[in-house]
This record gives sequence, C-alpha cells and structure tokens, in this order.
Amino acid sequence: MYKIQTLNKIDQEGLQVFPAANYEISVDQKDPDAIVLRSFSMHEMEIPQSVKAIARAGAGVNNIPIAKCTEKGIVVFNTPGANANGVKELVIAGLLLASRDLLGGAQWAKTLINEGDKVPALVEKGKANFGGSEIKGKTLAVIGLGAIGVLVANAAQSLGMNVMGYDPYISVDHAWNLHHDVIRAFGLESMLAKADFVTLQIPLMAETTGFINVDKLKMMKNGVKILNFARGELVVDAAILAAIQSGKVGSYFTDFPNSELLKSDKVVAIPHLGASTNESEVNCAIMAAEQIRNFFENGNIRNSVNFPAAELERNNGARLLVTNKNIPNIISQITTILAQAGINIDNMLNKNKGDIAYNIIDASNESLSEEIINKVKSVEGVFVVRTIPAR
Repeated sequence: MYKIQTLNKIDQEGLQVFPAANYEISVDQKDPDAIVLRSFSMHEMEIPQSVKAIARAGAGVNNIPIAKCTEKGIVVFNTPGANANGVKELVIAGLLLASRDLLGGAQWAKTLINEGDKVPALVEKGKANFGGSEIKGKTLAVIGLGAIGVLVANAAQSLGMNVMGYDPYISVDHAWNLHHDVIRAFGLESMLAKADFVTLQIPLMAETTGFINVDKLKMMKNGVKILNFARGELVVDAAILAAIQSGKVGSYFTDFPNSELLKSDKVVAIPHLGASTNESEVNCAIMAAEQIRNFFENGNIRNSVNFPAAELERNNGARLLVTNKNIPNIISQITTILAQAGINIDNMLNKNKGDIAYNIIDASNESLSEEIINKVKSVEGVFVVRTIPAR
C-alpha cells in the first residue's frame, strides 16, 4: 500500500488515477511515500524520511526545496504542458487587452449607469477615448519556446502577427511543433528592437531571475507592451515602473500583482489566473498522479526536475532501482553483487543528471533477497535502493 499526502486540493479526476486497492490518500497522511501539491510552499516544511517522490500539479517548482530533495534522493516531478493551453489563452487575451483599451472602456461605460436614455449617445461621444490598434501585422517576441511558448507563437501567428521566438535550448519536439512562419531569433537584442509586444514564457531559475531589467528594456522600442504570465520574479519591477514613467514601456500585463505594481495605471495585474481553468487543474492532477504511479509501479521517471528521465519497459522479473552519486565504478560493483548471487540481468538502464545517477535493473528472478538489497545499499555512493517484485 502506497501512502499519498496532498498539500493542496487536488482535482478528484487526478486522484482517481490511484487505484484504491493499492493507494491511500489523505491531507494528513502519516509517513507518506509521496506528496502531491500545487502552490503550497514546502521550504519551511520538514519533509518526512518516508517520502520518495513529490509531484507538483503544475509547471513551476519554486515552492519546492529542490536541492534538499535531491540530497535525500527524492524525485521531484512537475507537469509541463498540462496547463499550457490555459496559459496560452490568457496570453492571447493579454495581447488583445494591451492593444485595445477594453478594460478602460468597460470601466468608463459603468459610470453611465444612471444616464438612462442618454447612454447610447454618450457611448458614441466617449468611445474615441478608448481607441486602439489591431494586433494583426504587429510583431510579437516570444521569449521561451517550451510547451506554452510554442502554443502562444502559433496562435499569434494564426491571428496575423509577425512572430519571432527566442530559445537557445529549444527541444527537438517543440521545434517540430513550431509553425514554419515563426521566425526563430538567435539573439535577443535584434528581436527585442523589432517587437511591439514581448511575452515571457521561460521558467524561473537563478539565471532567469530579473531577466527583464534595465539593460533588456533599453533594447526595446518605445511604447513596447510587455506580458508576463510566467513568473513575477522574471521581471525587475522597479525597472518596469521606471520604463513606464519614461514612456519606454506602454503597458505591462502580469499575472503576479504586488503593492507597487498595483499603483501604476499602466500595469494590468491579473490575480494569478494563468492555469486557473477547470481543464488545466484536471490535466495537471492527472499527469502528476500518472507520473507518481509509474514511478512506484515501474520505477520509471518522466518529467522530473532533479532526476534524469529514465523509462524501461517491464519484463516479468523483479526490478531493482538504484539512486547513486554520479561517480565511476558504482555500476560494476552492483552488477558484481548480482552476479555473485547468481542473478541474471535481463535488461538495464543507467541515466544521470548532474551529480545524480539513476539505474533500472531487471532481473530474471521473481524477487531479490534482503541480503542482496543490503549489499547494494552498502556500496559507497549509493543512497537509495528500491525493488519492485515480479509481475
């Protein structure tokens, strides 16, 4: 029986992925094997020794102490792409709101509530104050061409925009999905100089914190409109507010309000609604649960932020899973232990990510003895050993 603790309300469709016969789920679970959460901050939390995996039902993992988890051999999963369409639609809405003063116009129209039959005439007289421009033919710079960035770029292109994308680390899969008319930029400065709109679709990491700063803003044309539906810390707020004051930035649309940003009438702050759709919450919950279940039942790792991707089709024998430091001679010691015990290896996978290595070893035996497991655990550099019995 695997014990799952939830730190946020997780959609029931996702939790139903866990068969009740093999999984026990609760908010106050004691000694959980895994934790599933959304935005709950784990940084001040004492993570139980029993935890082997954590799944974030969403893409961002800045609420999880990744380094601490890696030290403990805890696999941290996220769900990239599960909420991509919800965020994409909000970005497109932001583009339209940034080009047409729909919010200002709607707020002004509300002031006419007591004007009775005069309202139509007053509307015709006052509408000129809320004119705008169309996004067709305008240039959009998409910074980050991951799951969301590709969807945003393709959608904007289909609306007639000139779209440029920048991502030095774009994956082959995402490159294949990018519309052929989207121009891939190989440098930021030339792209930003041409952009009427800039949207951020990059993850928050140490190297991307404060990505939009004074220097980046200097590269942009006057009146540029910036959209940030990724993470608030990607933008230096003081630099944005100063650029708004000077006229360099025409408006800033963000999903991450704070007290300083709310003071500017050129900032449209949305209350973190990027993935707040029923569909996104369901998709993220299902994906997180499926990844946890695949890890426990097969030892496979997909969409981990701190462990290497590792998937191996099951055979009929027992499966040995070993997490170790990424140093020489560990694999040979493990295989020697198995060979000395007369265990034949049917299949094997070794993957690494930074200082972490992860191994999936399929044995012909139906089970592995406690003695063998303890010998593997005793190998210097090994810090997590787990077995899955034969099917």
